[in-house]
Amino acid sequence: MVRFGLVGYGFGGRYFHAPLLATAPGIEFAGVVTRSPQRRAELAGDRPGVPAFDSLAALAAAGAEAVAISTPADTRVALVHEAITLGLAVVVDKPFALDAAAARGFVEAAEEAGVPLSVYQNRCWGSGLLPLRRLIDAGELGAVTRFESRFERFSPEPGPPAAGGGTLRDFGAHLVDQALLLFGSATRVYAEMRGRHDLDDDVFVALHHASGVESHLWGSWVQAAPGPRFRVTGTTGTYIVNGMYGMDGQEAALVAGRTPATEGDNWGVEPEAFWGVLHRAGGEEPVPTERGRWDTYYPAFAAAVRGEGPMPVDPRDVVRNVEVLDAARESAATGRAVLI
Repeated sequence: MVRFGLVGYGFGGRYFHAPLLATAPGIEFAGVVTRSPQRRAELAGDRPGVPAFDSLAALAAAGAEAVAISTPADTRVALVHEAITLGLAVVVDKPFALDAAAARGFVEAAEEAGVPLSVYQNRCWGSGLLPLRRLIDAGELGAVTRFESRFERFSPEPGPPAAGGGTLRDFGAHLVDQALLLFGSATRVYAEMRGRHDLDDDVFVALHHASGVESHLWGSWVQAAPGPRFRVTGTTGTYIVNGMYGMDGQEAALVAGRTPATEGDNWGVEPEAFWGVLHRAGGEEPVPTERGRWDTYYPAFAAAVRGEGPMPVDPRDVVRNVEVLDAARESAATGRAVLI
C-alpha cells in the first residue's frame, strides 16, 4: 500500500481527488493538509477518521509516501518544491503550472531528487475520448483533417479565477492535452479570449499540428447552448458527440457522492444518450461510449511509485501542453498566430 496524502480540500480536492484516493486499490488515504476550519469540518463529515494536517511536513512525518496537490494554481510552486524536497512522490492537479518555466522547474527538480512526478490529467480516461481514440486507430474516419472539441457551460458567476489559471488554463489544460494526445505536437497557435469581470471565461484556440491536423478548441462559462463536445472530420467520415450529453458523467457522479466503490462495474458507464454518432457516405451509426476510467489513474501512479509500471501521465508531455497555453495567451494579447 502506498500511503497517499492530499493538499487542499476545495472543490477539486474534495470531489475529484479524495473519493478516488479513498477507494483506490493499493493506496491508503493518509490524510489531508488544510488549515481551514470549514474544510476540516467538511473532511470530518465526508471521511470520518481521515486526519487533517497543518503542513506538508506534518503529513510526511506521519508516514505519507506520496501526495496530490490540489490547491489554486498560483499557490503550487512552493508546495510542489516542498513536497519534492521532503521526498514525497507528487501528483499535481491541472493546470500543471501557470507558465511553462514553472512546469519545467517542477520536472527538473523531481528528476534531480529522484522523486516520481505526474499530473492529474484525468480526462485522458474519459468515456467520450476512449471511443474516439478507437475510431481513429481503426481508420474509421480515414485521415483526420480537423478536430473540434468543446468544454462549454453557462454560469451567471465568473469562471475560474486568475489564481486558478482562468478558463484558458482550466478547461484549456484538458482541451489542449486531448488534442496533443490524439494528433501530436503543435507548431502554430492562434487564440481569442474575452469575458466578464476581466476574466477569460470565453476562449477559442486553434492549433496546427505537425501531423497536418487542425484542432479548434472552445472553453466557455458563458455558452448556454453548447456545440458538439467532439466533432472530428476525416477523409471518409465525421464523428460527433452531442454537446448537451457529451461531458463525462464521472464528474457528476463524484459530485453526487458516488464512487467506484459504490458503483462497482457501473462506474463510468454512460447511457445511450451520451453515445456519439459516426457519419459516413453510407449513412450514420451510433458509437457506444466506453466505460470511463478516471479510477485507474491513482492505482497506476501507485504502481509507478513501486517501480511496477509506467507513469500514467508523463510530466514532460504536460510541459508541452503548458507551452501551448502560454502561446495561446500571447496570441490573444497580440492578435497574431504564434509559432512554437
